[in-house]
Amino acid sequence: MTYVLATSGEWNEMMQKHLEEKTTKAFHLITQKEDLTFARLKKINPRYIFFPHWSHIIPKEVFDAFECVIFHMTDLPYGRGGSPLQNLIQRGHKETKISALRCIAKLDAGPIYMKRPLILEGSAHEIFLRAADVIESMIEEIINKEPVPTPQQGEQTIFRRRTPQQSNVREAQINNLKEFFDFIRMLDAPTYPLAFIEHEDFVLEFSNATLLENSIEARVKIHRKKGSQ
Repeated sequence: MTYVLATSGEWNEMMQKHLEEKTTKAFHLITQKEDLTFARLKKINPRYIFFPHWSHIIPKEVFDAFECVIFHMTDLPYGRGGSPLQNLIQRGHKETKISALRCIAKLDAGPIYMKRPLILEGSAHEIFLRAADVIESMIEEIINKEPVPTPQQGEQTIFRRRTPQQSNVREAQINNLKEFFDFIRMLDAPTYPLAFIEHEDFVLEFSNATLLENSIEARVKIHRKKGSQ
C-alpha cells in the first residue's frame, strides 16, 4: 500500500519521514501544484492522497479518481473558505478543531473522517507547526483505521480569504492592545504578508510580538517600498 503527501508546508519532508517511520508505508511527496497530475498519480496508485497545508485547487479528475483527504483548521461546517486561522483569531477564538474531510467539488463541504482539537496560542507560525503535529497523527489514524467519512452537520459559516493589503495596520479595525497583538501574531508566518505600516517610501513590518500589561513589544523591520529609490 502506498500514499501521497501533497503539501507546500515547510515541514513536508519531516512529515514524510515521520509517517514512513510510524506506519512503515511508502509516501510520495508532492510540493508543487504542477506535479499533482492524474498521469503521475495513476502510476503511483495511492490508497489516499493527503493534503496538509495545500492552498492550490485540486483537479476534479484527481479527486474523482482517488480518495483525497483535506485538512481544514475549523470545526466544519463552521469556517468554510479561506484564511481560517486569521478569521478564527479575529473572531476571538482561543481554540478550534482540525477537520479531516474528503475532497469534493464544493469547497470544504466534503464528508468528515475525524476532528481533533487545536489551541490557537502563539504566532501563526507556531500554530501551523502545532497543527502539523496534529495532522500527522490524524493521517496515521486514517491509514490504520480507514474510517468512513460522514456528512457535515450544522449551520455553515463562510470565511473570506484575506488579501495582502489587509495586512496593513491602517486598514484594520483595532480598538485595543489585545486586538493589535492578535493582528500581529495571526500574520506572523510565511503564508501571509506580516502586519505592516507604510510611511512615505518606507514599510514597517511587525513580528515576534509579546503582549505586556500596558504595551506590546515586537520586532520591527523597516525597508523601502518596492520601486522607491
